[in-house]
Amino acid sequence: MYMHKNIDRQNLSPKQALDILIDGNKRFIGNAQQNYDLSTVRAMIKEKQNPIAAVLGCSDSRTTLELIFDQSLGDIFSVRLAGNIASRKAIGSLEFSCKYLGSKIIVVMGHSNCGAIKAACDHYKGGNIGEITRLIEPAIEQEKTILDPNRHSRNNDYVERVCFLNVQKQIKTILSDSEIIRDLLKEQKIGLIGGIYNLDSGLVEFDTKNFILS
Repeated sequence: MYMHKNIDRQNLSPKQALDILIDGNKRFIGNAQQNYDLSTVRAMIKEKQNPIAAVLGCSDSRTTLELIFDQSLGDIFSVRLAGNIASRKAIGSLEFSCKYLGSKIIVVMGHSNCGAIKAACDHYKGGNIGEITRLIEPAIEQEKTILDPNRHSRNNDYVERVCFLNVQKQIKTILSDSEIIRDLLKEQKIGLIGGIYNLDSGLVEFDTKNFILS
């Protein structure tokens, strides 16, 4: 059964939106996903979309957001770029989702064993990939606990540490570069939070201590 059919999305709070994602992730981990009548859902949303959340995630094929959070069509406004980077176009997409579509929460979600993070850790610059790694480099510069010669993609601890710092950095970029999102946060119309998805366990660990509501 589709659980969100009767939700009052307009009056949903950011905390309620986060709880929906957390509950959905628990179902995903427990292999207890909802049953969706997708033809009915398509009919419900064909004239208008009103996603619960906007998620800036990685393009990695193993991190499909609707599956990880056990949501259906129209529930997540998905912005996916390698390394979950907050490029100007990504930020504009998040602004559109919150300002005009009514999304109640923005999630910036990194994940374990991220190829883009590994490329940045190894300072790869080839092709247009260099534009991605350039936006991850501030997280590498911020990481001070692991010293050479262990600062490379083969060191899992280093990669995971950079991944976490990268999520924090992309959140700071969003706040710095988006007046629209800052205003929505001040008005407490949306929330902003980071999280890391574990490819092995399926768990999204949200940084709830730094859940931004205003």
